[in-house]
Amino acid sequence: MSQLLTSRQAEELHRAVIAYLNASGLSSSASAMRAELNLGEDVFDPTTTKKYEGLLEKKWTSVVRLQKKIMELESRTSVLQAELDNATPTSRQNKDPVAWLPKSPARHTLQSHRNPITCVAFHPVFSSLASGSEDQTIKIWDWELGELERTIKGHTKAVLDVDFGGPRGNTLLASCSSDLTIKLWDPSDDYKNIRTLPGHDHSVSAVRFIPSGVAGGAGNLLVSASRDKTLRIWDVSTGYCVKTLRGHAEWVRDVCPSIDGKFILSTSDDYTSRLWDVSIPNPEPKTTLIGHEHVVLCCAIAPAAAYPHLATMAGVKKPPATSAVEFMATGSRDKTIRLWDARGTCIKILVGHDNWVRGLVFHPGGKYLLSVADDYTLRCWDLTQEGRCVKTIADAHGHFVQCIRWAPSIVKDVPAANGDGTNGETNGTPRKGAAAGTNDAQIRCVIATGSVDLNVRIFAN
Repeated sequence: MSQLLTSRQAEELHRAVIAYLNASGLSSSASAMRAELNLGEDVFDPTTTKKYEGLLEKKWTSVVRLQKKIMELESRTSVLQAELDNATPTSRQNKDPVAWLPKSPARHTLQSHRNPITCVAFHPVFSSLASGSEDQTIKIWDWELGELERTIKGHTKAVLDVDFGGPRGNTLLASCSSDLTIKLWDPSDDYKNIRTLPGHDHSVSAVRFIPSGVAGGAGNLLVSASRDKTLRIWDVSTGYCVKTLRGHAEWVRDVCPSIDGKFILSTSDDYTSRLWDVSIPNPEPKTTLIGHEHVVLCCAIAPAAAYPHLATMAGVKKPPATSAVEFMATGSRDKTIRLWDARGTCIKILVGHDNWVRGLVFHPGGKYLLSVADDYTLRCWDLTQEGRCVKTIADAHGHFVQCIRWAPSIVKDVPAANGDGTNGETNGTPRKGAAAGTNDAQIRCVIATGSVDLNVRIFAN
């Protein structure tokens, strides 16, 4: 004791103990202690004793409180340290879009839908965001200001997906619904419903514009996935279904076109994903991805910027540079995310979510894969670290997170139309410029998520 405390501290402690013993009615113990310490009434009188009463209790409870606080802080520090060890320094992260990751809290929380939000999509040029909901409406927001611009009504059942795209210089909004239809809306004409595409025999679960590259490259093709087990390709300028893709044995949940428009990746309740070559007259599955143990809900095609990291993971020495589909990601109700190569080999299983994985998006910089799930979280997986989960936004939403999209990159010196792969980034895959990490594409650090909690959230730098 004497070694730990200074003589002054020891004296204060002795006096506090004597005062405590007196106050507790233990006068003989107090007298014995006084005698041993030579603290007579002349030195330590009753008035002074009164001053020390309660001091010991105060200090004791403070210590317990501080110990608890220290433990909390130590736990928080270890979490932050782990994040720091796995991430780029914040100063660099903020300046370097390639290393940027979303962080809590969200910049905006957009509220207006009356039922769960099922889908979101960014306009390729303007700061407009479309969200679809089980309340049968589509809402258009200004994501920069966080304001509602308009509500679009037309579907008679839940809206299941939305996407911006279409012919060059003439961006359209496509939506699909449980009412079996796909609708096209014209943003330049107050989002007027210009066409309705009937044809599917059950709920239409996903819709994506196909980047120009096939069928003359007019950028007027649209692909849809349905519960009727088919995928359909439509010509938006005529409204005709030009191809029907059959192969899945169950509900087709999600679809993602490649950046050159030649391939389409689809996921299904049959536990498989299929990669289709749509550049040929009679498309058929080029590869079938088998491995998930439950319904496959979402998919994304990796941008070229991610090839070096994914090639390392796959054990390939030189990353391929030619194909637009070398690596893919799928998310499932089995709570896992699987990374695949073009031959259908699963190169990695990412485990971490505690519930169904609902949405995937590759970082345009190629270093990360982002996912959302029914465990209310948004997770960031580092592809340079064998797919380690390096960031979790635990409070991304207050309920199941159903969708995620990344704002399309701004391409310079190229007409800013949407026929070349910026339709909400074909589920997160950026245009060619962005994919290669070249100077003509500027990554926009903006992400939108939608949830059963009725909120759309904007995470932005």
